[in-house]
Amino acid sequence: MPLAPGDVAALRAAHDLDFVVQSSPIRVFADDEYAAAGATVAEDLSRASIVVAVKEIPLALLRERTTYLFFSHTVKGQKYNMPLLQRILDLGATLIDYERIVNEQNRRLIFFSLHAGYAGIVETLAALGRRLAAQGRATALADLRPAHEYGDLGAMKAHLRQVGAKLADGVGDEAPLVIGVAGYGNVAAGCREMLDCLPVRDVAVADLPALANRTARETGPLLTVTFREEHLVEPRSADAQFVLQDYYQRPENYRGVFERHLPHLDVLVNSIYWDTPYPRLVTRRWARGAWGGGKQPRLQVIGDISCDLEGAIELTARPTMPDEPCYVAVPDSGELVPGVVGPGPAIMAVDNLPCEVPRESSLYFSRVLGEMIPALAQADFRESFESLLLPTHLKKAVIAHRGALAPDYRYLQEYLDRGRR
Repeated sequence: MPLAPGDVAALRAAHDLDFVVQSSPIRVFADDEYAAAGATVAEDLSRASIVVAVKEIPLALLRERTTYLFFSHTVKGQKYNMPLLQRILDLGATLIDYERIVNEQNRRLIFFSLHAGYAGIVETLAALGRRLAAQGRATALADLRPAHEYGDLGAMKAHLRQVGAKLADGVGDEAPLVIGVAGYGNVAAGCREMLDCLPVRDVAVADLPALANRTARETGPLLTVTFREEHLVEPRSADAQFVLQDYYQRPENYRGVFERHLPHLDVLVNSIYWDTPYPRLVTRRWARGAWGGGKQPRLQVIGDISCDLEGAIELTARPTMPDEPCYVAVPDSGELVPGVVGPGPAIMAVDNLPCEVPRESSLYFSRVLGEMIPALAQADFRESFESLLLPTHLKKAVIAHRGALAPDYRYLQEYLDRGRR
């Protein structure tokens, strides 16, 4: 349930709405909190004409002519979710995707990105601490716990500051640990907020090769570097310059150059949106060369917060769960070894990271979503798409309606057809 009890109570009082909340023993808000807010708590949601969820709903639970809101992970034609989209079409249902609720500048209005950054960077640094410890390299990062084991965001930050104090006290002639963050959006902002609890020093991409090979006594224990689009690619034509909008519109005119940065990083945090026309950050080919023949490059951990399977990080072959957040991707064999030890990078690929800071992420998401619920409740989803009265930001997020793809998403038919072949 993406709405918090307090927002359910407020919406009921202000708009006379009826809520049925599916019972759950693991949700951060207990069933009795929703009951106290005036909602009906039940396993069966069949009486609801609009179902709001967070993640994908199992196919068996989808119902005819029902309106659904959730992160569907379909808009890039993701193969693993084409059966979900097809089922919604077959049922004549409506699908609205949070990811596509954007403003006039195409910026998302509802997201968990910030909270994914909070948990993702902590999980990534904890993995680095464990991996270094397994190599006999003592570091205070080994004291970090999985993000979900902290009571709340305040406790997480407090412990990070304690770990940071130990790191600052222990600097010596070893090289600094270098953390590269690909991207600068909401996920990266969440990472940044956590990293600011540690003794980090921001460095420019141009200065990275020189500073990465100095001693921690000279540079400090942790260096951070942010990679933007112009650091990921270069024009294929020798006389062309990088232009951001041109890259977005014509990525085929650019080639990926990110691998030139990888030898200087201990950690790569991926927070970028990726799609197939764009170059990858880490390829299997690069990894086979870097780890082949028993070699051990500097790169230890990849925190793939975006978690696009075989996407920007081609080695991310499957998502993980908070109780086992990492696997080592062995480049030579393609094997995924649970944990952080092995001949390849440790991949942190938890795809439900906001669940590791459940109260803060739930309250934030609920507040924003709650502002959209009245318009959804007032809409008549029996109408055709053309006649469907919704605010622009919500109507643009309608992927499918009454058994047909919405006009802006008809391109997905190609991916649906591929799935039948």
